[in-house]
Amino acid sequence: MKGAILVIRGGAMGDFIVTLPVLTALRRDFPDTRLEVVGYPGPASLAVAGGLAHACRPIEARGLAGYFARRGDLDPDWAAYLGGFHVIFSYLYDPDGFFEANVKSVSKAQFIVGPHRPDETRSEHVTRQFLAPLQRLGIFDADPIPRLDLNGSGTALENADSGPELALHPGSSSERKNWPEARWAELITMLARTTRLRFLLLGGEAEGARVQRLASLLPPERVEVWSHRPLVELARRLARVTAYLGHDTGPTHLAAALGRPGLVLWGETNHTVWRPNSDRFEALLAGPQLCDLSVDRVCSALQRVLSGLNLSHPIVP
Repeated sequence: MKGAILVIRGGAMGDFIVTLPVLTALRRDFPDTRLEVVGYPGPASLAVAGGLAHACRPIEARGLAGYFARRGDLDPDWAAYLGGFHVIFSYLYDPDGFFEANVKSVSKAQFIVGPHRPDETRSEHVTRQFLAPLQRLGIFDADPIPRLDLNGSGTALENADSGPELALHPGSSSERKNWPEARWAELITMLARTTRLRFLLLGGEAEGARVQRLASLLPPERVEVWSHRPLVELARRLARVTAYLGHDTGPTHLAAALGRPGLVLWGETNHTVWRPNSDRFEALLAGPQLCDLSVDRVCSALQRVLSGLNLSHPIVP
């Protein structure tokens, strides 16, 4: 393909991760074509670090704001940038078509609209719904599994001396998606007592206090806390863990895309559409009330995940 391709995608980490198959398919079918992304810097930087895009620009840039308004003030620098692409994919919420019309006024690119969110009435995973617009370019056989390889080998980095490590993300952006902290405390206390696992506790700004309280229950030499880190740093760290346990969150989708085995505690979100699309991840379906999920059920499911791994270090003392 002559020219270059631009993919515009808003949304947080999880929304961006489920769009990775779009970038992967475009890179596969057009390996000599420059591919760029406009999105939020954190998630978009993952695509550049993983070799799925050549460059990214921030979607919240002041100069782009006028393109979302009817007869907006169109920044000339962005006009020149958008005019440099042969194809533009937009996965933005644009109900009135203002963004599309403004972009078309400054660019001759083929403008292809994708869904900003999946249709949850369809029994089809979000990644497949996001891939459908690629058929306009003759791409019908794209891999729907998000994959992110940050070390160039497709396999996790491992520390042969430190033994198996379990990443835990005990929070989320919504309390409705959270398993109660008391259950987390019971689980990790038991795991610390009955296994040789080391632990990586993850948390964002809103989860910091919870993560610190849970970390205090573990032997200091066996726990590491990560919070407020750039996403590329987080991804490189997650690529080294043995397995992952968390909620329906962006870090969970990230761990799955990195190829880590894992278990996700799943509540009321549509599982058919939003589950991590990885054959190495198990979803433990709890229904709308995550508090109904017992520690025993989580422990049993986690044991299934860990027992399926070929580990060089024993987990049980």
